[in-house]
Amino acid sequence: MPEWRPTSLLGILPDAARERLLQRGSQVQYPGPSRVLFRQGDGSKFVVVILRGVVKVMGSAPSGQDTLLAILMSGDAVGEFAAVDQLPRSATVITCGSVVAQFIKSSDFLDCMRRDPEISHAVSKSIVAKMRIANARRVDFSASDATTRIARVILQLALSYGIRRQDRVVIPSQLTQPELASLAVASPPAVQRVLRKFRQAGIVATGYRSITVLDMDRLHREAYA
Repeated sequence: MPEWRPTSLLGILPDAARERLLQRGSQVQYPGPSRVLFRQGDGSKFVVVILRGVVKVMGSAPSGQDTLLAILMSGDAVGEFAAVDQLPRSATVITCGSVVAQFIKSSDFLDCMRRDPEISHAVSKSIVAKMRIANARRVDFSASDATTRIARVILQLALSYGIRRQDRVVIPSQLTQPELASLAVASPPAVQRVLRKFRQAGIVATGYRSITVLDMDRLHREAYA
């Protein structure tokens, strides 16, 4: 049985309630990155529960600039805001690699919430957890320099969904440097500069849309010195 993160929807749900929720809808597999689950502004009526893999949540400003708002992974739900408030999608969701997800009609998802207090409570808790993470990130970043913010983002990515290989952690994020910059509230040149510094210090190694953390302790010191 998969281990779900405690703050994810599937991690919060008791086993029986999780099974009841996942009996609704149908499972969809995406074989690779850059597959769009839904787009900002559209009126699609379903909730997506990530069973395996990672997705990125992108927002587009009126100017056309895209911003990476969040990274979601196995156990998380996405699209539940639109199901609850019946408004158009507030962001675009894109796969960061192979993804397996359960698509549940919004009407079925809301019916589960009405009929099942455990599911309703878990959905509320998972939404609050997302809000707390977003608020903590804003406060945490408000007085930090670019190096600290970028180190904290890399550390969080490594802890959240990095793959441990012996003494290193691989982050197969499929994130571009501008997307990493938007997560860290930094400029792309700042990200390039900090990654170069970390590479030279032996803290990370970088590849095409991937980061390998070579020294978690030193990364943590850079993030929270």
